[in-house]
Amino acid sequence: MFRFILTRRTSASPNSSSTNPLIIAIFLHPVESTCIFVSASHLVPIVYITVLRFVIMVEEEQVKKEDSTKELSDSELDKLKAERKNRRKKRLMKEAAKADKRGVCYLSRVPPRMDPLKLRHILSQYGDIERIWLTPEDPAALVHRKKAGGFRGQGFTEGWVEFTNKNVAKRVASTLNGEQIGGKKKSSFYYDLWNIKYLSKFKWDHLTEEIAYKNATREQKLALELSAAKKERDFYLAKVDQSRALSSIDERLKKKRKIQQANGTSEVQGDHQQAAKVIRQFPQTKSVRDGGEKQKPGLSKDLLAGVFGGSSWSYTPMS
Repeated sequence: MFRFILTRRTSASPNSSSTNPLIIAIFLHPVESTCIFVSASHLVPIVYITVLRFVIMVEEEQVKKEDSTKELSDSELDKLKAERKNRRKKRLMKEAAKADKRGVCYLSRVPPRMDPLKLRHILSQYGDIERIWLTPEDPAALVHRKKAGGFRGQGFTEGWVEFTNKNVAKRVASTLNGEQIGGKKKSSFYYDLWNIKYLSKFKWDHLTEEIAYKNATREQKLALELSAAKKERDFYLAKVDQSRALSSIDERLKKKRKIQQANGTSEVQGDHQQAAKVIRQFPQTKSVRDGGEKQKPGLSKDLLAGVFGGSSWSYTPMS
């Protein structure tokens, strides 16, 4: 907060010829650049008072500065927000203008053992490249190739290359499509051919949106599969609990039967024993062919009973 310097000076009194050392304390104010000279005889009491005064003054000044920097008016805050918004808008407009000048080429086939670094190294000699995206191959194909003893690195199926200039991208696609990659003969893709095409009116944002959509659909499928698996698991656990409950009921019934058989009672019958079925028998009349009596034509007794009030009188017409 402040500094003080002790200096030793020699002063002679006017009435004597001897010289006495005089200690002078010089206090330096950090803000006002002022100093105070204190003699040795009054050094101790004045030091404490001066220190307290300077500490209080410096702290007050620092608090005032902090308050002045923190307490901004609403208009100043609005100005700062507007400036930030304008800077952000300008930056986005510049990026959009740069994106309009860029061109994207599509690689329908990526040669084996080629990765983004090698592809950038080869194509950068034709023009400036902004971004490269290569689609990794299926993990199952990678495992199968490793088991077969082939290339053990990561393979890619297709890719996209973004050039800073769309004219360069068009020229690269028209020049290299169907041509041999070449390079050093020791290269693993020396004899491979370029399969490259310029995508007109295609921007890198379209690719990112497509990738995001594919990722979202994949996550949705995984969520559906997980929900189906959870339902199957819950159904299986419910059936297991049900079977355990039924088995416990059967065990209790078996124990109860054993106890009753030991006591000589047969009140409880087996669960699997079926009661004798009651067969209803109806009287049957024999036919005339089998020796039965030939009935004479006439009205039935039921009809006559209904007509005459339940009497058993029957009427037989004359033949």
